[in-house]
Amino acid sequence: MPRSQRNDNFIDKSFTVMADIILKVFPASKREKEAFAYYRDGMSAQADGEYAEALDNYAEALKLEDDSNDRGFILYNIGLIKASNGDHEEALGYYNQALEINPRMPQALNNVAVIYHYQGEQAIEDGEGEVGENLFDQAAEYWKRAILLAPNNYIEAQNWLKTTGRSTMDVYF
Repeated sequence: MPRSQRNDNFIDKSFTVMADIILKVFPASKREKEAFAYYRDGMSAQADGEYAEALDNYAEALKLEDDSNDRGFILYNIGLIKASNGDHEEALGYYNQALEINPRMPQALNNVAVIYHYQGEQAIEDGEGEVGENLFDQAAEYWKRAILLAPNNYIEAQNWLKTTGRSTMDVYF
């Protein structure tokens, strides 16, 4: 049974019903509708913490999806799962693929910065100060790009950039 028929909470059921209605009335090809169904099921599985199932659905959606913007979001969601499982290098790869498709995706830019910042902290803890500082600089560049796209977001990153002297930008709010 497809995940869309197994949802047991009100919000998921409501989303599924609305998505099914949209799929029936929206002028889209069978392939596009199938890609969306896999994407929808992937998001539902991801929300439930069923990451293997989500990855399977996203893989199927990627095979079918032709729209580059939609492909970018699928890749981004795969990156989220990889990052939450501690696979930071893989996550970076998926986020970068998403950014190649859509460089104006602030959430992907932020997540790349978060990983670089985390890796910088780890390097410093391991006594590799120069490596850590280089990773912090990389994080700063990604956060600056994200903030320029979404100036009201990433407040902690904005504060970090200012307090560390990595940015003098004043476009933040």
